[in-house]
Amino acid sequence: MANILVVDDSLFMRKMIIQIVNEAGYTVVGEATDGNEALQQYVKLEPDLVLMDITMPYVTGLEGLELIKKVDPNARVIMCSAMGQQSKILKAMSLGASDFIVKPFNKYKVIDTISNALKNK
Repeated sequence: MANILVVDDSLFMRKMIIQIVNEAGYTVVGEATDGNEALQQYVKLEPDLVLMDITMPYVTGLEGLELIKKVDPNARVIMCSAMGQQSKILKAMSLGASDFIVKPFNKYKVIDTISNALKNK
């Protein structure tokens, strides 16, 4: 199964995502709390997919997406956003995000989105 990197500044949200990912049979290979840490973990761990929050302090998810895409244009990154962040979602998609999921998470939507992103290599 696929290896996934989970990026969110909230420990609670990371744990929730990790539980969903693990229950779906995927492996979480790492965690990060901002876009810069996400880049470092991405280079080190080479995950098949990244689940990254858009809104984080220090280096945002959009900035992290740009950094990861610079080192690997084929990186698959699913952005996570709160309701009402349509402009940020559109920006993420224009930067090369594979897809997005909206908080609060629907477990089955998360799993479907991961599955679709992994199919579309």
